[in-house]
Amino acid sequence: MQGLIFDIKEFALHDGDGIRTTVFLKGCPLRCIWCHNPEGLSPEPELSIKKSRCKQCGLCLQKCQHDDCAAFDRCLHICPDNLVEKIGTYVSSQELSEKLLSQSNFLNSCGGGVTFSGGEPLMQHDFLIDVIKKLKGSVHIAIETSGFAPSHIFSQVINMCNFVYMDLKIIDSDKHKKYTGADNSVILQNAEILKSSGIEACFSVPLIPGITDTEDNLAAIKRIAGPLPVRYLKYNTLAGAKYENIGKKFLYRELI
Repeated sequence: MQGLIFDIKEFALHDGDGIRTTVFLKGCPLRCIWCHNPEGLSPEPELSIKKSRCKQCGLCLQKCQHDDCAAFDRCLHICPDNLVEKIGTYVSSQELSEKLLSQSNFLNSCGGGVTFSGGEPLMQHDFLIDVIKKLKGSVHIAIETSGFAPSHIFSQVINMCNFVYMDLKIIDSDKHKKYTGADNSVILQNAEILKSSGIEACFSVPLIPGITDTEDNLAAIKRIAGPLPVRYLKYNTLAGAKYENIGKKFLYRELI
């Protein structure tokens, strides 16, 4: 079985306890206007060009014979400053699990493990489940999820994990739809499932000025979280720099 990933971050320190390897799965059903990983939104491979440093030499527009370049009508390999790259690589569940298992002794010795993030990892639930099955019992497994997925899929995956980070962004349904592009009813339903699961977990709140960090919203999040801890994530103000590279518009910039 194959899945699409856009990054593997080794020696990660902020995606769970200890030293971890974080796997970023590509594709997300939400469209949060502040997204700090826009390269993880599309469920397909895409092109990134660091346009601010591009010298307009035109070399990458010349025809080439590389198989991996054909889909983009641009050479990925010729840029003298390495400003052109493909975002998204297909990998088999066997290949990925073997890579992660080869690190398990080190990760375990550091009190760490493997974290699956995104994008939204539950968008590739079949692939994710297959990888976790191959890792289960050998390494600590965590997931970072928006909780925006059918409840039966959410339940199945979290019950295979040792730890769950779940986002609670906006509790008001109208504002959630306005700023993320989707209704939050299934997210709130899955939050209740997580609370009653007995799995070690923590809710995450990205602190977006004027949107998620309001007094009313944070109070509502605390009520929803109940006995589970909440971590507050400071917004990365440099996130907008990635959008131009992949041909997307940074909508949050228009509000600040």
